[in-house]
This record gives sequence, C-alpha cells and structure tokens, in this order.
Amino acid sequence: MLQRPSYPAQGYATAGQASPSLPPTSLAGLPVGGSQPISMLEVSIQRLEDIVDQETTALKQRETIDLKAFNDRKSQALLELTRWMRNVQSVEANPEIAARIGRLKEKLLANQAVLKLHLEAVREISTSMADAIRQSESDGTYTQSISSAYRQL
Repeated sequence: MLQRPSYPAQGYATAGQASPSLPPTSLAGLPVGGSQPISMLEVSIQRLEDIVDQETTALKQRETIDLKAFNDRKSQALLELTRWMRNVQSVEANPEIAARIGRLKEKLLANQAVLKLHLEAVREISTSMADAIRQSESDGTYTQSISSAYRQL
C-alpha cells in the first residue's frame, strides 16, 4: 500500500497548517485571506499577472529565457482565467475584480511591447547574419556592382 509522505517533517505545511515562511492555506492549497479564501478568479488573475511579470522582467534584463515555455504557461493561465470568467455572473459589478483585470491588461500591453522589441531585434540580427553568410558564399557573379558597371558602357 502506498503511503502519503509526511510533509511537515520535510518542512512543508499541510492544508490549513501554518508554516513560518508561508501564508496559511485552504484545503485546496490556496492562500487564505483573512476570514474567507481568495476566489478562484482572483487566483487565476494573480497567476497570469505573475507569469507576465516574470517574462517582462526577464526580457527587460536581457536574460536568456525559454519563450515557448512562457507562452505555454501564459496560454494555460489564460485558458484557466477564461473558464473562471464564464462562471462569474457579473465581473463588471465587482469593482475590485474589474480593477484587477484592468491592471492585467496594462501588464499584458507592457509585455506585448517588450516582446515586440525583442522579436524586432532577433529579426534584425538574423537578417544581418543571413546577409553576411550570403556575401561570404558569393563569388561575385551576380552582384549589382557588375550589372551597374555594364550599364555605364
């Protein structure tokens, strides 16, 4: 029979149990705020904000990152957020949720701008490299300088 590992002995807190370095958690392992748990919609928004912030910061600091992994994480978090949004009747009626979504949109726009800049730089570098390779492999047979010299005759 499989036995469940003893997390508290390994430094982990179980559901509802406090840890010196971690906030208290609900039975689902989610943070508990005051007397009521944070809604799943807010957790989804926070998760997506965190991913976007991590990617934006890494790109601004010119760190080497796995863009596909970030894209996969953002896609998954957006799917989760979309599913929770379907379950909530009036997001617009809740000013706190509306404000969080507004902040998320701002973060997504900033992330989009940084990604666009990054992709433009990659495109410029790859074009320069392709031109250099093409020039180094060319024997000069089909260059413009020959055709323009021929026109002068």
